[in-house]
Amino acid sequence: MTAEKGMPEIAIAPGYGRLLTLLVKATGAARVLEIGALGGYSGICLARGLAPEGTLTSLELKQEFADVARANLSEAGFGGQVEYRIGPALDSLAQLKAEGQRFDFFFIDADKENYPNYLEYAIELANPGALIVGDNTFLRGRTLNSDKNGPSVQAIRRFNETMATDDRLIGTILPAYDGLAVAMVK
Repeated sequence: MTAEKGMPEIAIAPGYGRLLTLLVKATGAARVLEIGALGGYSGICLARGLAPEGTLTSLELKQEFADVARANLSEAGFGGQVEYRIGPALDSLAQLKAEGQRFDFFFIDADKENYPNYLEYAIELANPGALIVGDNTFLRGRTLNSDKNGPSVQAIRRFNETMATDDRLIGTILPAYDGLAVAMVK
């Protein structure tokens, strides 16, 4: 359903999808925030870990992609547990902050240049003990190659450094697939 909507044929690795389900379930997260819905695969994985009363708030830039994700989550049986906010994620995050929203789990998989900004918002919106997970932290090896220094690479390097060393977090990077950063908010 993604190709005919002009959507990139990308998604998290299946093993990471399973890990997302496990992490949401293991932490007992009741409120999950996804930054970057695309076609809804990661949203389904996140929703699978939710308790029946849990909710997923998903941020997506494009209405047509959110529509595909909504249809896919509905088909998977999670339509009643998800809310979509359409538009630039930084705007949606500022709105969530202004509303006083708090979350137990965050999944970041959107435009790479804003990962450091998304991380700061996640920390601000987090309940104590919340998990923050970021995908594509190796950028197909570019973040590990000192010859690569484009804006996305620099942003992901800053994100990785913050996830691993910030005093507000306890974090690490899982070195499989394209890299996955995981941190708990203290």
